[in-house]
Amino acid sequence: ESDAGDYTCVCGDKQSTASLAVHALPVLFKEELKNEEVQEGASVSLCCELTKAAPVQWKIGSKVLKASDKYQMRQPGTTAELFIHDLEVKDA
Repeated sequence: ESDAGDYTCVCGDKQSTASLAVHALPVLFKEELKNEEVQEGASVSLCCELTKAAPVQWKIGSKVLKASDKYQMRQPGTTAELFIHDLEVKDA
């Protein structure tokens, strides 16, 4: 999208100008989340991959998760990762 704009070709005292519009592709899941089974007290990593870098939001049910000692979020490039520490039965 940052490449959109007016481009000009100049030759001597003549020029030709064209406007370029770039339409963004939708963000899709290249690799979706996978189900996990872990023991109480352990940690788990949930990971998905997007077709391009975009902000994500992690939820459990309708509750939005915030970074804390229990929840860590990372997003290197197109990969979104959620780490959950010290799992309890209620975290299922």
